Amino acid sequence: MKAIQVHTPGDASALEYTDLPRPEPKEGEVLVRIEAIGVNYIDVYHRSGLYKLPLPFIPGSEAAGVIEATGERVGWAMVPGAYAEYASVPRAKLVTLPPDIDARTAAASLLQGMTAHYLVASTFPLAPGQTALVHAAAGGAGGILVQMAKQRGARVFGTASTAKIGLVRDLGADAAIDYTTSNFAEDVMRLTEGRGVDVVYDSVGLDTFERSLDVLATRGMLVLFGQSSGVVPPIDPARLAKKSAFLTRATLGHYIGTREELLWRAGDLFESIHSGAVRIRIDRELPLRDAAEAHRLLEGRKTTGKLLLIP
Repeated sequence: MKAIQVHTPGDASALEYTDLPRPEPKEGEVLVRIEAIGVNYIDVYHRSGLYKLPLPFIPGSEAAGVIEATGERVGWAMVPGAYAEYASVPRAKLVTLPPDIDARTAAASLLQGMTAHYLVASTFPLAPGQTALVHAAAGGAGGILVQMAKQRGARVFGTASTAKIGLVRDLGADAAIDYTTSNFAEDVMRLTEGRGVDVVYDSVGLDTFERSLDVLATRGMLVLFGQSSGVVPPIDPARLAKKSAFLTRATLGHYIGTREELLWRAGDLFESIHSGAVRIRIDRELPLRDAAEAHRLLEGRKTTGKLLLIP
């Protein structure tokens, strides 16, 4: 089968398009013929070595396709080895796709959609009338997060670059903040009349961390769930005392740790897509052999939705 493999961590050129044997399912696993693969920032962290995996490895944590033995349409997230034509996946990690969710939609939504779900439903359960700031609001995860936050009745501000501000407004944000031309902290404090926001959902990390803390309301929460601009350095916990703030570094794996929780989040996501409350934006589809280009686009912030690889 054709696959992408990493032998030595590095830049996008570390992604090698190669031939590998078709995987043999172990006990509890099934062989899935992959139809669409989601590209996510965690793939960049794996490729670069920031998040270490045993070498060599096939990157990719999200895909959708058909169980070879039964024809069942399935998708998954947070299982490595998706950049390939076939993958052996634990049956307990798969979700069955509803009739109206095709493979491309599933691969474009499961990881980022369930991430948005745990952020607004579990990490900081948003309630009507609360205020949230979403960084990178025009990206794949950020765009779904804006929509799910609005679905829960929150007031939502989203940051993005000049070229993507219109997209943030289209997603329903109450205010779209251009971080390239203004200080988002000043804008947020003005919009909240000095109170600050109840929660900041931050996938950017280093570039936004300090100002994200500054815009929290008293007893607000900063939720870090990514670090696309770099790793946040250690901080003195006393930094939080200014507003009795909460800080957490969340990851999806800890929020789909049981079969029941996985099915709950995926089910809610699919229902939101079905109802139209959440629109999934696919920026572009690239052939699997062009995985390196997909990573360059993602790291260069040149996307306004999901990148897919098609085997």
